[in-house]
Amino acid sequence: MMEVSSRTPGNFIGGTWECEASEWMESINPANGEILAHLPKSSRHTAQRAIAVASQAQRSWEKTTAWERADLCRRLADAVDAAAQHLGRVISLDQGKPRQQAEGEVSKAADGLRLAADLGKYLTGETIPTETPGRLVMTVRRPRGVYAVITPWNFPVNIPVEYLAPAIATGNSVVWVPAPSTSLVAVEFMAVLEKAGLPAGVVNLVLGEGPVVGDEIVSNPGTAAVGFTGSAATGRRIAERAAGKPLLLELGGNGPLIVRADADLAKAAEAAALGAFSNAGQICAATGRVLADKRIAAQLGELISEHARAHVLGDPLHQGTTMGPLNNQDVLEKTRAHVEGAIRAGASCITGGRSRSDLGSELFFEPTVLLDVDPGMDVARYETFGPVVPILALEGDGELMETAQDSDYGLSMGIFSEDLGKAMAMATQLRAGIVNINERSNYWELHIPFGGGSRTQSGVGRIGGRHTMEAMTEIATVTLPLERFE
Repeated sequence: MMEVSSRTPGNFIGGTWECEASEWMESINPANGEILAHLPKSSRHTAQRAIAVASQAQRSWEKTTAWERADLCRRLADAVDAAAQHLGRVISLDQGKPRQQAEGEVSKAADGLRLAADLGKYLTGETIPTETPGRLVMTVRRPRGVYAVITPWNFPVNIPVEYLAPAIATGNSVVWVPAPSTSLVAVEFMAVLEKAGLPAGVVNLVLGEGPVVGDEIVSNPGTAAVGFTGSAATGRRIAERAAGKPLLLELGGNGPLIVRADADLAKAAEAAALGAFSNAGQICAATGRVLADKRIAAQLGELISEHARAHVLGDPLHQGTTMGPLNNQDVLEKTRAHVEGAIRAGASCITGGRSRSDLGSELFFEPTVLLDVDPGMDVARYETFGPVVPILALEGDGELMETAQDSDYGLSMGIFSEDLGKAMAMATQLRAGIVNINERSNYWELHIPFGGGSRTQSGVGRIGGRHTMEAMTEIATVTLPLERFE
């Protein structure tokens, strides 16, 4: 095993590291298959104990002031910044993204903690006029309680912070189950928070499999609410198991980038490449398909291919690497199936289209551009989660809009057009949480609301800035009779 830290990885419950387990799982470097660590595969009993500890801690944590919680968030942010190189290295080893991108993720996580610190101090209620004389009615915001948080492997530090930071700042406690394939990152990140003075029991880390510990924290009556980022299928299961609890579900997407005939093609191609190839395409808001006016589709495909060919695949720790491996075998198999299935059905592969086992692992997959893609192909209908740009050549705005809406997903989309009035009109009709005009589909900032459109499989609620803070608190109404003075 490659040494990552001097401490044995394990669960972190009530401020104590626990390294005992009857079953273990391996942390594997996707770039070369090397075992990085052995991690506990926890039981439901462990998750139940973590919930009990979090519940006890929350009773005192919610009594702290917003200013005290903000001070803690700032201390945590400073500690995360100080550990950026170490955490970036662990992300590269465990998740697979290049070192520079990994350190950028850590920096964003620190920003998220500071944002929560600022916003938490200014969550306010209101006073409400009444029909009845002599009454004062006001609302206050209070924490929901123990939050069950389950996070994915594609951004193993920043996505957890999207939930942990607002939870801490609003007086909630957390039981956190990270994705098994990047649980080593979670352990190292938790160690940074511990060293910075995180109070015992406020955030509890439980490692293990989703159907076991994840299901336990979601369904257990001891948790008050659920935050989850991941696949639409798992999100549906969580919604069933957490029936009656407030939900924040940020699920999958297959974000189209719509490119009209009047678009600046060079800018559209750059945006498509950034949206599809960043993090090897393993982003929920990635550009999953490009819907192009047929008059410019072939030219656009060549321009995107130039960006694809410029990528350097290789060891994520090596300087100059711009794309690492896919994180796991399931993602590779789906990516390969979507690409090969499209080619068999008549699509043409302009560039890429194969895995590169010669680089040390078959999980390396070339940035790929497909032309002549039909809307019915799997690569166009479903989320690939790999570095693939399927280009669909369509007839005018009517087909562009119809095809964009013919999807079960509605997370993030983009439109490229020099006619801003037309682009705005199209944007207001698209069923998506975010529509970016003349920008990549995965553009987002930490304070902007982000989530799925209604009647889609892309989630419930909004993460981002005050929207998460409000979701993680509940409104309590207080009424008070007033004495009347003559």
